[in-house]
Amino acid sequence: MTTADAAEDTDSLTIGRRIRQLRTARGMTLEELAGRIDRAPSQLSMFETGKREPKLTLLQSIARALGTTIDALLEGEPLDERSTMEIALERAMRGQTFQALGISPFRIAKSMPSEALSAMLALHGEIERLRDERAATPEEARRANVELRHLMRSQNNYFADLEKQAADILSAVGHPGGPITQRTASEIAAHLGFTLHYAPDLPQTTRSVADLANGRLYLSSSIPAKGDARAAVLQALSSRILGHGEPRSYAEFLRQRVETNYLTGAILVPEAHVVPVLQEAKSRRAISIEDLRDAYSVSYETAAHRFTNLATQHLGIPVHFLKVHESGTITKAYENDDVNFPTDRLGSIEGQMCCRRWTSREVFDVEDRFNPYYQYTDTGNGTYWCTARVEPSSEGLHSVSVGVRFDDTKWFVGRDTPNRGVSKHSVETCCRRAPAELEERWREQSWPNVRTPARCWPPCPPARSREWTPPTCTSSSTRTHRAERAATRSGR
Repeated sequence: MTTADAAEDTDSLTIGRRIRQLRTARGMTLEELAGRIDRAPSQLSMFETGKREPKLTLLQSIARALGTTIDALLEGEPLDERSTMEIALERAMRGQTFQALGISPFRIAKSMPSEALSAMLALHGEIERLRDERAATPEEARRANVELRHLMRSQNNYFADLEKQAADILSAVGHPGGPITQRTASEIAAHLGFTLHYAPDLPQTTRSVADLANGRLYLSSSIPAKGDARAAVLQALSSRILGHGEPRSYAEFLRQRVETNYLTGAILVPEAHVVPVLQEAKSRRAISIEDLRDAYSVSYETAAHRFTNLATQHLGIPVHFLKVHESGTITKAYENDDVNFPTDRLGSIEGQMCCRRWTSREVFDVEDRFNPYYQYTDTGNGTYWCTARVEPSSEGLHSVSVGVRFDDTKWFVGRDTPNRGVSKHSVETCCRRAPAELEERWREQSWPNVRTPARCWPPCPPARSREWTPPTCTSSSTRTHRAERAATRSGR
């Protein structure tokens, strides 16, 4: 690693503390060192506290003034215990835990006792441990979700290879362009060597079963009544088009699901046909997810997904997408417009509670379900505009929303909405906790009767059995086994 590479790789907090440690060890004041490097003391203080990172040339000047080398500032000089604790607390204050508790970063004064720093770090570590413990079971799923979302963001949620496969399959069946019909979906199945059959006895959790040996695709009989038969057929066939095998990990399973849904959307709303439509709508400043839904006879969620695939790539518009359950839980999310969604310590959005002030939650309280709901929301990261709909599903009601930054609102229908909100997604005190005055008033004056889930009871040991079995009827091995079980139940 070169010196320049090391400078970029080293944390600015650590560099700053090394500068201050060497300066104080040499008995130099902040003003004296600042004078030697021809900088203002306030500027040098910013470097020492890690709020700004000095350039390489300035680091060289500081090293010469301190009688050391630049390598000692970057990686050679060990920090004392106090500096190490200060750096750890500075990093903690920039993390998700402090934000979730609504604690704003503060200056660590020299007069602050080291014992106070140690106590705060211990408390922070325990909170982190408890959050890790809660996330231990679904950790693999959360990590896979985070990695996949990072990939989607890096490609602006546009996958050229999947768009080409959709175009190829439509060309193979002679699709003339525009929305596909149910007949076209049947022709795609025939092209892939499948006949379609409805079955009344498929498992409730199974959408379809493909008989690969005989080329038969079995679909649930409830699909024509409950959903788009085209989407069900194409989702089943997309796995065959993509050559999916049995997933070897949750990450691979999740990637297959995303690819299947993407390819299905790309066939239902073909890129070659819809991009000119969207570009023309942008020129009229009349982009509408509802118009996209109606033009291609797809669900609002499919139209919203498809828009996120194409908006940045072909229209130059960064976007975000949210699907939120009526309970407030985020079930799907995507963003490349810097919107600040709530996350857990692993960076996962799915499973987090959506802010009550956000469009995706406000829409549940809107009586008019015929027309779309629009809202501007002010956040700590800027103002965002969203359009949202509520749709039913087997798990209850969900809201689906698409949003953009304020500067991109000019391209959309609904930009003149009077609806406004204020949200701070990552701050727990924004909407997930009662105002302090109400909490103080009612904490000792109310008592909720909580419904305890049955799954909470198995860890509790049952009462010891009073049954007595005659020794002549029980073998020694059985008696030993029962004794072990009794000891386990009683906690020994």
